[in-house]
Amino acid sequence: MRAASDATPISVDELRALAARRFGDMVKVVVDLRRGLMLLDADLHADQEAELLAFGNRSRGVDDPETRDRIASLVGRLVRR
Repeated sequence: MRAASDATPISVDELRALAARRFGDMVKVVVDLRRGLMLLDADLHADQEAELLAFGNRSRGVDDPETRDRIASLVGRLVRR
């Protein structure tokens, strides 16, 4: 598993390589907004799914628009272009 943070961002090329090794065009990511980090390249989201459901989220995405904006902002900081 790979972690990305403000101190150790990840490049788009690294994301492409992770995707190619596992799912082809997708990288599974878990975001910790409080700590400002992303965990990448996991096999399953099962543990995180339980946490999302505890917040009333019924989809694979993030239902709350404010949370989606915070995630997009964090990902924008942690992925080097």
